[in-house]
Amino acid sequence: MVYRFRVILDADEDVFRDIEMLQESTLEDLHNTIVQSFGFDGTEMASFYISDDEWNQGEEIHQFDMSGHDTSIKLMNETSLDSILSEKQTKLIYVYDFLKMWTFFVELGQIAEIEEGRDYPNLMFVHGQIPESAPEKEFKGEDDGLLNGDYDDEYDSDGYDDFDFDENWN
Repeated sequence: MVYRFRVILDADEDVFRDIEMLQESTLEDLHNTIVQSFGFDGTEMASFYISDDEWNQGEEIHQFDMSGHDTSIKLMNETSLDSILSEKQTKLIYVYDFLKMWTFFVELGQIAEIEEGRDYPNLMFVHGQIPESAPEKEFKGEDDGLLNGDYDDEYDSDGYDDFDFDENWN
């Protein structure tokens, strides 16, 4: 079977690519196809996140194992498309370059039959040009009062500047 995806850049302007992949392809294959279809050089780190219908970020699927030896993490090269996607689970979030945070919504739009004579992966359709720089993201956390100067003054910081570097940092 063939999985047909629409990969949408999270930006003000409409920028997306429609891609076909074989169902047994890995997320690493999808990563490489996205990188190529949007014109990135592929030298930056990336991750996929399983998403619900409202595009809430779920479990991360890593490009590399940087945990040491945590066997509970999922890796792109070990995760096939058909192991995480189905007609009921159709959405992924893809982040490329964690400094610039290029963010994409990846949606499985159709599961189709393989077409004889067609090479996969297949870039079916291109719409829009990727901007020069990644769209800015606004990250919001819970308001704990610290941003407004509502600090708990339990600690006496008078004279703190008199310490030398080693005393400040143990």
